Amino acid sequence: MKLYDSIGPNPHVVRIFIAEKGMTIPTQKVDLMAGENRKPPYNESINTAGQIPALELDNGHKVCEILPICEYLEEVHPSPPLIGANAEERAETRMWTRRIDLNICEPMANGFRAAEGRPLFESRMKLVGAEGASDLKAIAKDRLLWLDGQMSGDYVCGGRFTLADILLYGFLTFGATVGQPVPEEAKWVKGWMERVKARPSSAA
Repeated sequence: MKLYDSIGPNPHVVRIFIAEKGMTIPTQKVDLMAGENRKPPYNESINTAGQIPALELDNGHKVCEILPICEYLEEVHPSPPLIGANAEERAETRMWTRRIDLNICEPMANGFRAAEGRPLFESRMKLVGAEGASDLKAIAKDRLLWLDGQMSGDYVCGGRFTLADILLYGFLTFGATVGQPVPEEAKWVKGWMERVKARPSSAA
């Protein structure tokens, strides 16, 4: 296998997942800042959506999008389980992963692209108007505070460290660098961030 890697929260999520699995996968860097992911040969033969990361399998097949990449790695390397060891655990992890992805990660990323990231992204993809950036960021913050109020255990799925934690951590650490810090009132999230940061995989 080979991972097409770069800067940004999406590749970081996959790198943390790989590290937690104890796997070693060769990587090839893709220059996001120079738009290499939006040019041939990458956007023709690796990922036609022009996004990073992508996982190339030994048979040449490419798996794109971070959640399917992690799902694939869980299937081929099930221990330790980061999605779940049974149907109930997997359902719980996927439920929270979807909520985090749709309600926090997406508006956070799109708010960044529409504001601070506009000079980099406006020539590469359709963006919401700059005036919509603050609304998107507000949505991400509101949903993060909702999540904070739902949590009580060490991790999103209670005592299990899962893909849901990895996804949330990858995006919250990114958000903190682009003007979207964790709100002070999110007490559980603040403590959770420290617990995840203490895991060696967080530095992947």
